[in-house]
Amino acid sequence: QVQLVESGGGLVQAGASLRLSCAASGRTLGTYTMGWFRQAPGTGREFVAASISGGAGTTYADSVKGRFTISRDNAKNTLYLQMNNLKLEDTAVYYCVLEPSYRGPSPRYYTYWGPGTQVTVSS
Repeated sequence: QVQLVESGGGLVQAGASLRLSCAASGRTLGTYTMGWFRQAPGTGREFVAASISGGAGTTYADSVKGRFTISRDNAKNTLYLQMNNLKLEDTAVYYCVLEPSYRGPSPRYYTYWGPGTQVTVSS
């Protein structure tokens, strides 16, 4: 049974930084693609970033490229999302996801989801 639990969300001012963590259990991370999605009120789930299995690199949404960094510690079975220079439009619930292989940025390609952590950016 796969379990994903996010942490690290909170309320910050625009321009600040946050680091989200996702602790995984039930699988060894190293062979899986893991990523982050977010969902703002009244919108659908939006791809943020992914760390692709097999060391195939990372991919980011254009809206966060250059500000967010995804990384993983396979020994700790933990995924991270470092978010710098946060903007008002980054306000959302952030979800950690896991999938055996990367098939694209659509949420329908991801089987396992955490419950989410709220990130709120204020002016």
